[in-house]
Amino acid sequence: MLLLDAADVRRALPMRQAVEAMKRAFAALSDGSAVVPHRAVLPIPRNAGVSLVMSSFLDAADRPDQALAVKVVSLFDGNRARGLARIQATVLLIDPETGRLEALLDGAALTAIRTAAASGAATDLLARPESRSLAILGAGVQARSHVEAICSVRPIETVAVYSPTPSKVEELIEEFAGRTDIEARFLAARSASEAIAGADILCTTTTSRTPVFRDDDVRPGTHINAVGSYVPEVAEVPPETVIRARVVVDSREAAWIEAGDLIQPLQAGRIEAGHVVAELGEIVLGRKPGRTGPDEVTLFKSVGVAVQDASAARLAVDNARREGLGRQLSW
Repeated sequence: MLLLDAADVRRALPMRQAVEAMKRAFAALSDGSAVVPHRAVLPIPRNAGVSLVMSSFLDAADRPDQALAVKVVSLFDGNRARGLARIQATVLLIDPETGRLEALLDGAALTAIRTAAASGAATDLLARPESRSLAILGAGVQARSHVEAICSVRPIETVAVYSPTPSKVEELIEEFAGRTDIEARFLAARSASEAIAGADILCTTTTSRTPVFRDDDVRPGTHINAVGSYVPEVAEVPPETVIRARVVVDSREAAWIEAGDLIQPLQAGRIEAGHVVAELGEIVLGRKPGRTGPDEVTLFKSVGVAVQDASAARLAVDNARREGLGRQLSW
């Protein structure tokens, strides 16, 4: 069995490769060649946490393209006070022919990359080609990985970052200042409105339970990736933005169970289920159009689906074996 820690996963999952892997994963999901049971949710209210169990089988005629994986991901709000990351996760990659455990991967690193890579795929398919400016709301792990993902598919020149905690924004900017692979200029915004002003692409990566920006601040032609909320009672995106946007999701089934950004305006009678025009995989497959005009606001709402984990784990393990990464353990 191969063991990949967080550093191994990051080396084995280059963002641009991960973006293309997510396109293939979403295409398989929309094409019906992926088996993805709805994730099991285990609330742990005593400790302000929740654990999710996510499994998926990515089928393919060729054995190397098959992937079978199970992820256990836990989110505990009190972890920050303990000096621990809020998200703790492990991914098991399983041999789809024998059921033998093939690899154990750090799930937090994999989740950060595959979530942002999905937004990268959506941006590649939906954002205007001439997009040069990015706004990030939030300054945590997903904010960082989203900068990488968006910069991998568009020649971003400026990145404006806003968080209610300015010190976190400064830490993020300092981290990217030392990197040579991303040439964008970073700005610490004093408000969400300031961050969004002039932005071609907007990513919301927060834990907020209520909308984190004003619809009036979103100019025509903006592409939005919303990844922070994944339960019906939570919404990062104002309903007014949802109403006027061309909405694409990772999975219709999952979105209408978990995406509060969409469920809340639906229940309020402000949109209908048909307001979701496509799954991202349908656009990859050419079955549905992406952006239909330069002034259109496009919104990719992601709640995360297990097929992403299976695809990312398969890619990471294959790359790790070629590059000699990780540790081989007897099992």
